[in-house]
Amino acid sequence: MRFLAKAGALLAAIAFFPCLTFAQEVSQQRIITGLGKLTSAAPAIDLEILRQEVVNGGGQPMAALPNWQKISKLPQMVVEINFENDSVAIQPKSYRTLGMLADALHHPNLWAYKFLVVGHSSATGDDKHNLELSDKRAAAIKEILSTTFAVDPQRLYAVGVGEYMPIEGLNADASNNRRVQLINLGVFTQKL
Repeated sequence: MRFLAKAGALLAAIAFFPCLTFAQEVSQQRIITGLGKLTSAAPAIDLEILRQEVVNGGGQPMAALPNWQKISKLPQMVVEINFENDSVAIQPKSYRTLGMLADALHHPNLWAYKFLVVGHSSATGDDKHNLELSDKRAAAIKEILSTTFAVDPQRLYAVGVGEYMPIEGLNADASNNRRVQLINLGVFTQKL
């Protein structure tokens, strides 16, 4: 019975985040298709306002927070990037996923767009530490994409949200909450 409850929670999470995918299921085409469905101009955003809204939002889902709600409808994809425990060091097994992500960002269908890299963490540990760690992990993804994979750093913006936006239906301590989310911000003429 407990297994069925956990399986149901996972299915609910996948239904809530249809773009939720695990590293072995990621493909360049899936990334391009998932992130390339931008149908309108993205709203102007301020990274610090997004961060503060998450902290002050009391664990509400993205769509319940005014500024996050604006970007929650934009094309996005969640990918599993594994980090060393309590560290920003990316585990070697995640480089394949990062490579596919970088290849997709170099694809002509996505080349003109800017992306928000959102780092998430599980709720194990203190919330301030988790927020800082997720912010550093998002920055690490931006750094590796720009230095190792030559994605223009001007196209990437990083923000960490710590444990404040767990996958709905899962325990906040679950390791699946340690994830990276990419959101297509569209083409901007102004700097974030």
